[in-house]
Amino acid sequence: MFEYIRKTYRKIRDLSSIHLIVSFYAIAVLGSSLLLSIPYFHQENVSLSFIDVVFTAISAISVTGLTVVSTADTFNSVGYFVLAFVLQFGGIGIMTLGTFIYIVFGKRIGLKGRQLIRIDQNRNNLSGLVQLMLQILRTILIIELIGGIILSIYYLNYFDSWQEAFIQGFFASISATTNAGFDITGSSLIPFANDYFVQFIQMLLLVLGAIGFPVLIEVQEVLWGKYRNVEGKYHFSLFTKVTTVTFGALIVVGAFFIYLFERNAFFADKTWHESLFYSLFQSITTRNGGLATMDMSDFSVPTLLILCALMFIGASPSSVGGGIRTTTFAIIFLATLQYAKGNNAIKIFRREIEQEDVIRSFVVAFTAITLVSTAIILLIWTEPLSNMAITFEVFSAFGTTGLSLGITPELSGFGKVVIMIMMFVGRIGIFSFIFIFRGNGAKDLFHYPKEKMIIG
Repeated sequence: MFEYIRKTYRKIRDLSSIHLIVSFYAIAVLGSSLLLSIPYFHQENVSLSFIDVVFTAISAISVTGLTVVSTADTFNSVGYFVLAFVLQFGGIGIMTLGTFIYIVFGKRIGLKGRQLIRIDQNRNNLSGLVQLMLQILRTILIIELIGGIILSIYYLNYFDSWQEAFIQGFFASISATTNAGFDITGSSLIPFANDYFVQFIQMLLLVLGAIGFPVLIEVQEVLWGKYRNVEGKYHFSLFTKVTTVTFGALIVVGAFFIYLFERNAFFADKTWHESLFYSLFQSITTRNGGLATMDMSDFSVPTLLILCALMFIGASPSSVGGGIRTTTFAIIFLATLQYAKGNNAIKIFRREIEQEDVIRSFVVAFTAITLVSTAIILLIWTEPLSNMAITFEVFSAFGTTGLSLGITPELSGFGKVVIMIMMFVGRIGIFSFIFIFRGNGAKDLFHYPKEKMIIG
């Protein structure tokens, strides 16, 4: 028995960092499934099948929000707190919470632990990672606390008791900040479709969760007066500049196209401010939020395709979001633009992008397109549902967004498994997915003569 345990421990110890991270998330899904299956957390006379419990757990850990059951009708008040904990676990990240627990118990984070943190947070180096985890945890909790207090107080206008307003407010704050897309209203944010204050707070929380932890930390350093040079000036990193510009541009472009395609359709009988908030909110929420102020099936097909593109791009790296990430899209866009101009190097903000990062970006995009296309083909083959609805569902799962045209509960067992895989890949990231199948990669001992290929 002890020998078996020793052998198992050695196998676990010898696993690569990537395999350990994926294993940790798989264990988190298993633990969440067991937790969410406990009848004590359910409404009376509610029973969940095994696949529905696992689907909900994966959706929560990946902070997606796609559900095969109604959250409001399935879980009770205690269940809401349990689900919020799982969302927190999935949104902040396993290694962030693990680091906090280690420090609380006075444990030292070794090299292996730092490598896991680096991979989980998509960082390039090992320096300052433990401090980074604590900053991330503190930042997210403060944002959620402030958002929860504001929404809870404001929700007193909507709910009969302060207890209900408190539960609704804090759950909404956690769900928005972690970009989880879960709701306990029973109809997302549709009840607040005409309440611009609630929408503004939710949009702000969604952006803060999706724009990336490094960006939030750099902004904090500016606000706290921490400077990087003797001149007293703070220079934002290239990552923050590219991420912020790309994130903002996608929100504006997305809102513009939503309005353009719907001005004579869904927005035909809407006022200018209704059209503005519908366009803006849907543009932001498709980046990974999953909350909605309307029934998405009311949109026309061109708009739905735009939303699919936004969900595919997703949030920023080192955030709570999925998709190929904003920096990947930005690098591909800039590389294509520069190549069309006859330039081989990508220069932006007085910096030059590493060639390896350009290659990595195209690998991520190609792998993502392959995965999404495969999932769509499989579901169109097996599910008797609308092709557009299936396409939208797959993009939503990969981007860990959570928006749907209402087909999630109608999926077969096979269909649910496909969507679960897409949500899981979306959460761990494309590179982690690729590296699962990657070998040790022996060094090249020789090279063959190079030869030009005809391209295009």
